[in-house]
Amino acid sequence: MRVLTGRSLRAVAKDPRVVVFSLLQPLIMLVLFSQVFGKAMMGDVASQGGSYINYLMPAILVTTGIGAAMQSGVGLVSDMKNGVIARFRALPIGMSSVLIARSLSDLVRTAVQLTVLLTVAALVFGFAPAGGLAGTLGAFCLALFVSWSLSWVFLALGAWLRKEEVMQSIGFLAMFPLMFASSAFVPIQALPDWLSVVAKINPLTYAVDASRNLSLALPTGTGVISALATSALLCAIGIAIAVRGFRRPL
Repeated sequence: MRVLTGRSLRAVAKDPRVVVFSLLQPLIMLVLFSQVFGKAMMGDVASQGGSYINYLMPAILVTTGIGAAMQSGVGLVSDMKNGVIARFRALPIGMSSVLIARSLSDLVRTAVQLTVLLTVAALVFGFAPAGGLAGTLGAFCLALFVSWSLSWVFLALGAWLRKEEVMQSIGFLAMFPLMFASSAFVPIQALPDWLSVVAKINPLTYAVDASRNLSLALPTGTGVISALATSALLCAIGIAIAVRGFRRPL
């Protein structure tokens, strides 16, 4: 697993385009959402975060993790297509270690993305949540765990579907409703009635709210435990389905 994880990370590091674009995408989201919604939403979020950037950043951490998780499945399908997985099958290694290495390498990439995001948000946009370093670190770790659990869901899809185009279509189809029909960018009470109902049952809302409460030093209640438990359940299901699908002949 250590060797395979290192291989995946070196493959990314050797292609500057992948590094640049993987960092640019969440930064562009941060700039756009902070500037587009910032002044308009100040009145609605002032009581929670003090400023819109403090309210926004925990959601950006979680949504960036979801985007990175989607790339796990796409990367696995790409390895299946280019013959790397076929060569691995000829080696005396467990096939499950290939999947674990893929998830770990993507976890490292996500951690780098989130670290860059937090640094830019603090230095450029004045991100300074009430929870301080401890709360921000808690939100960071929660976003990483949610991303890692969802990466197993997309790895499972990739192991069974084995089509990059289908994977990307499913990923974008799932990602945008989850992002915008939630509490990620605006408070639920600011949404239309029918959309607020959808947002309240959206699993992303629970992850974002838990991350936001940690960052802003708000009461967490059972939110963090619920987000962790839901993510752990998704992770366990994803691992079981991914391993079974990956063992099928190419």
